[in-house]
Amino acid sequence: MRPTLEAQGLKESLLQYLSTTYGLADEGVRKALHAFLGDETTGMFRGPYLRLRTPFSPAGDGWQQHLDWVRTDGWTPYAHQARAFARLTSKDGHVPEPTLVTTGTGSGKTESFLYPVLDHCARERAAGNSGVKAIFLYPMNALATDQAARINGLLADYD
Repeated sequence: MRPTLEAQGLKESLLQYLSTTYGLADEGVRKALHAFLGDETTGMFRGPYLRLRTPFSPAGDGWQQHLDWVRTDGWTPYAHQARAFARLTSKDGHVPEPTLVTTGTGSGKTESFLYPVLDHCARERAAGNSGVKAIFLYPMNALATDQAARINGLLADYD
């Protein structure tokens, strides 16, 4: 697949669709529409913009030292997740530090805070401390539902 050719084909298809859908009888109006839609600098279309990303760096050895609760399926976090684990852990009396994770889509921002929270909850449960330990707030029901399913999957085999 060649992104620039695909983008050009998509643009041409959309131009044709708009031209036939609105069936403008006035030649001047039709030309003005084509000029607007097709102009490279002031028109409707820009790009395509291509972005190449390098893979996120994996965490080095020792990242598990910050959490007692870790996945057992061979998963290895990214380096930025491991740094968040170190800041957010409550293990050995560490007071979690304010942390902001800003990174790309699919980079595991959720795991950056979720795993330390689950670790804390597991530790508190093992110590016999009952009660609410965390509240997750999400801006949309769909996201909350997705995250609930994700958490349920993580905890399915946990006692």
